[in-house]
Amino acid sequence: MPSPQSTYPSYLALSIFNLLCCCFPLGIAAVIYSCQVDNANSLGNVNLAAKASRTARLLNIVGIVLGVILIIVLVVIYVVALKEIQ
Repeated sequence: MPSPQSTYPSYLALSIFNLLCCCFPLGIAAVIYSCQVDNANSLGNVNLAAKASRTARLLNIVGIVLGVILIIVLVVIYVVALKEIQ
């Protein structure tokens, strides 16, 4: 009985979003790991696919959190600067 091959999610769409909108350096790394997941899934390398998938997910989470924090800080600085001008 053949064993079913499991495929791991690559998070490529999330990585591209992270690259364009949130945190550029972490987005690049996330896209690279997402491509590694796709390659490992196609070759049947389950261990590499699992590891690269976890890394891509972690990089995306960290990148989005840092991007949101950066946006909040920039908005606060902008609002404070506007109040000082008035």
